[in-house]
Amino acid sequence: MNKSKHTEPLLSTQQAADLLGVSLRTVQLWVEKGALDAWKTPGGHRRVTQSSVERLLLKNQTQPVDNSVRILLAEDDELLKQLYSLQIESWGLPISLQSVTNGIAGLLKIGEWAPQILITDLQMPELDGFQMIRELKLSSRHENMKIIVVTALTDAEIASGGGLPDTVQLMRKPLLFSDLKERLETLLQELR
Repeated sequence: MNKSKHTEPLLSTQQAADLLGVSLRTVQLWVEKGALDAWKTPGGHRRVTQSSVERLLLKNQTQPVDNSVRILLAEDDELLKQLYSLQIESWGLPISLQSVTNGIAGLLKIGEWAPQILITDLQMPELDGFQMIRELKLSSRHENMKIIVVTALTDAEIASGGGLPDTVQLMRKPLLFSDLKERLETLLQELR
């Protein structure tokens, strides 16, 4: 966006983060991916258009209201992602499932769609599951989101990646889908 042609109100990235209820880094990622309109000052600071923040807030407020629980799946292996989708959708649970292939897309989708449950791998391109979870934990807006990590990493590898918050539920690969179904049924009861 060109500053000289710009007349609408602008916000700092911190102001945008506060209004959206997300971390500063999440706003930066949204700007980089084009979800928010912004430009950089000569000093290198981003200025976000107030209208793009309002548009994102409005989009979040006008989500269709139904009784289904929104679940986001973050998995970079396309075949595994399809297998998850087929299994989860075959269970007939009151859910709406969407998927992404990395942490950046995950943060964008979480900001747009506000899922109640996140199922994520830890090893993904661009932004891995560790970083995505850290970003989510910086915002109180997502404190009630249930997070399930499905990984083949050992405890030592998880620790070397920075560990996981105590509230994150850990499941190991190879995953038994019957275990995942049981876990999701429990979470659905908690969310009702």
